[in-house]
Amino acid sequence: MSDRSHQALPPEAIVIGASAGALQALSELLPLLPADYPLPILIVVHIRPDRDSVLAHLFQSKCAISVREAEDKEPIQPGTAYFAPPDYHLLVEQDHTLSLSSEEPVFFSRPSIDVLFESAADAYGEGLTGLVLTGANQDGALGLKTIVDAGGTAIVQNPQGAYATAMPEAAIAQCPQAKIMTIEDISAYLLDLGRNHPGRNSRA
Repeated sequence: MSDRSHQALPPEAIVIGASAGALQALSELLPLLPADYPLPILIVVHIRPDRDSVLAHLFQSKCAISVREAEDKEPIQPGTAYFAPPDYHLLVEQDHTLSLSSEEPVFFSRPSIDVLFESAADAYGEGLTGLVLTGANQDGALGLKTIVDAGGTAIVQNPQGAYATAMPEAAIAQCPQAKIMTIEDISAYLLDLGRNHPGRNSRA
């Protein structure tokens, strides 16, 4: 598919992967998004499998958009951020519902960023934007490449500003065409993505 056709299609969803340093990075992104943000945001953060996650509750108290922990078979809604629950992979189905899986960990991680990104790329194609943020392993790099191969947009946090550099560096190595941005620039990009979206105020 050509760049021209890619640019003509409105974005449909955003996926974010982060690990070490995720709390600070996401705290600089998610609270800025308005309540009528027209895109869904699907997030994998590497968390210990034997503990309840407080991420959804924590960010719901900070954010205007709806924030929740993803549930199996749940339809994906705009203006909502979904966190993968502990010890489950989060996937996107072709009908744009969520599914949870207990398949083997990837890079010792469950949930896995690669698993989310690859399933979302298959479901959304050119309409998907993928972000790899701070982290200390290689999870997300192959998934981001899958997004690029499907015609989507790849964004990587500049390793120089990341709490942990391994994850963004691995993503850049796999996807040299990715946009490399500071957290501040990513915030502005996401706001523009929503502000210019043709479905804003009409998809809730």
